[in-house]
Amino acid sequence: MKLILSFFAGLFFFFQSSDLEVLRNAYSKANSSNEGAKNFIEIAEKNSASDPLTKGYKAAAEILEAKVTTEKNKRKSFVKSGATELESVIKSNPNNVELRLIRMSVQENIPKIVGYSKNLKEDKMFIIDNYSRQNPALKTYIRKFASQSKTMNAAEKNSLR
Repeated sequence: MKLILSFFAGLFFFFQSSDLEVLRNAYSKANSSNEGAKNFIEIAEKNSASDPLTKGYKAAAEILEAKVTTEKNKRKSFVKSGATELESVIKSNPNNVELRLIRMSVQENIPKIVGYSKNLKEDKMFIIDNYSRQNPALKTYIRKFASQSKTMNAAEKNSLR
C-alpha cells in the first residue's frame, strides 16, 4: 500500500514540476516578443494548479497581457490586478526566492511611468542572499535571469556561481 501511495505521489510531483518547467521556460521567453508573451499567457491560463508559484506566474501573465492587448483602456486594469495578485502571493510567501524573481523581472521590464518598481533593490538583495540555498534547477534559472538583468551589476551576477 505504501508503495502504491509513493508511486502516485511521485507521479504527482513529477508532473507538477514538469508544469513548472514549462511555465519557467515560457516566462523566460515572454519579454522577447509579443508572440513569446502571448504563448506564456496561454500556458499560464491553461495551468490549473493553485500553488504559490503558479499563482505568481499567472499574475505575471496578467501583467504581460497589458503589453499585448489591443484595447488600450484595459492595459491599466491588467497591470493593476496582476500586480495586486503578485503582491498578495508574495505577502503570503515572503521567503520564496522564485516569487521575488518573478516580481523583480516584472518590475524591471514594465515601463517606469507605471510606477511599479519599488521592490527592485529589496528583491535583488533577497535573491542574492538566498541563492545558495536553492535547488540546482532554480539556481540555473536565477543565473539565466541575472545574465540579462538590468538591476544586477556584474559583481552581483558573478556572485551567483
